[in-house]
Amino acid sequence: MTEVTRPIIEVQDVSRRFVLQHERPKTFQQFFIRILERGTSVVEQDFSALQDLNITVYPGESLGIIGRNGSGKSTLLKLIAGLMQPSTGVVNVYGSIAAMLEVGAGFHPDLSGRENIYLNGTFLGFSKKRIAALVDDIIAFSGLQDFIDVPVKHYSSGMYMRLGFSIAIHVDPEILVVDEIFAVGDEGFYAQCVEAIQDFQRRGKTLLFVAHSLPQVLTFCDRAIWLDHGKIRAEGNTEYVAQCYRSFLQSESGHALTTPPAEEAVVTPEMHEASVGSVKA
Repeated sequence: MTEVTRPIIEVQDVSRRFVLQHERPKTFQQFFIRILERGTSVVEQDFSALQDLNITVYPGESLGIIGRNGSGKSTLLKLIAGLMQPSTGVVNVYGSIAAMLEVGAGFHPDLSGRENIYLNGTFLGFSKKRIAALVDDIIAFSGLQDFIDVPVKHYSSGMYMRLGFSIAIHVDPEILVVDEIFAVGDEGFYAQCVEAIQDFQRRGKTLLFVAHSLPQVLTFCDRAIWLDHGKIRAEGNTEYVAQCYRSFLQSESGHALTTPPAEEAVVTPEMHEASVGSVKA
């Protein structure tokens, strides 16, 4: 009997809500008008970023997450990375994780690039000795040798991305989380990142990848989820989900729809076992 692989990520009945506060009045006149109209000076609104999500990811899978701005993609990744807690439901992660969620996130602006390598490595649970063994490779991969001892507050967004990705890929996590980082990189470094990610995948590691570029998602991911207003609109093989999303965008823009996609492929643990070895090179 074939042993079923245990999930590496489980998102179970997860919702995330935020309380949005509208702009406070700038004058006493605005303040009293708002009091008279609403009985309070602050207007609060409950916003559901994610609603009752259930997602299972198996070791070695590469999952793409697509959707328009505000659909909940980044919120979902922050929950998985442990940077945020769900309002309801449970997120279980059974492996080490490195996350690139925002350009410059996790860096101290007054520290140099080199010092931030040690800082990030410490956050990820590495000893100073282990970080020291990696620091030269991280710097070389980033191409920032001439700027590595400059405070990162002087870095461009592209330099932040170079250093952040270099750290994430060299600490060799079991799960790599990438959110729209390639939008600020140059072509040469992008090719370098593609090679590093594909090597990461060949070694059986797990990738969560968010991008507005469907070709990138098709390149890196064997399965995808389309989020819309915090809910899953489609889930299955990447080609199917990308076609669903394209058709939706075309219908909204008034263009003719493409040929309807084939029936969605539902991924089961058994199917995953057969597909893990076929990561795209």
